[in-house]
Amino acid sequence: MPVIAEKFAVCDPVWSDLREEAIRAAAAEPALASFVHATILNHERLEEALTYHLAQKLGNDDVGAMQVRQVFDQAFADEPTLGDEVRADLSAVYERDPSVTTYLQPFLFFKGFLAIQSYRVMHWLYAKGRVTLAQHFQARVSEVFAVDINPAAKIGRGVMIDHGTGVVIGETAVVEDDVSMLHGVTLGGTGKETGDRHPKVRRGVMIGANATILGNIEIGANSRVGAG
Repeated sequence: MPVIAEKFAVCDPVWSDLREEAIRAAAAEPALASFVHATILNHERLEEALTYHLAQKLGNDDVGAMQVRQVFDQAFADEPTLGDEVRADLSAVYERDPSVTTYLQPFLFFKGFLAIQSYRVMHWLYAKGRVTLAQHFQARVSEVFAVDINPAAKIGRGVMIDHGTGVVIGETAVVEDDVSMLHGVTLGGTGKETGDRHPKVRRGVMIGANATILGNIEIGANSRVGAG
């Protein structure tokens, strides 16, 4: 076990820390031990743990958890950069949210983090021409996490959606790296335009709770948008 732990720490420090946190959590709270083992400790890689976790959340009678996981595993195998984006997003929550003291907390419980990771697979499906399945997952993410992200939107890495509830990101929206937004944010259209009609949020922007940004406008890098 020490050799395995050392290997994780050298190759993947985020995954190593997450596993150590999971071990402590399982020991401290027996009621959650089975859940923590099934979701994290039974897996060798962060990507495997995440696809299992999301499949358990998003599977339903229409597309079962096993099928969901197969699709998500396929996405991560086909696009290795997705794993880097997961780690960047998880680190963003850990570093920016003052309530967060472990990687475990957002990985297991934060709707915003889980919604973004689901979006990343939805976007991969959309790019592959599997639009209907991408739209199915968009609907499921909205139902389960209360976050509605169009699969065609473009979202960078290191993005944090805090709390998550009520966030809407439209089809032609762009969210660059290191953006943070709180619950209730809408990146929408005006209803009077077609084509490229949603906001472009540049790197490092912070958007406050319930802010509504409409139309094909640009929010400059490192700007702050107040709560709505």
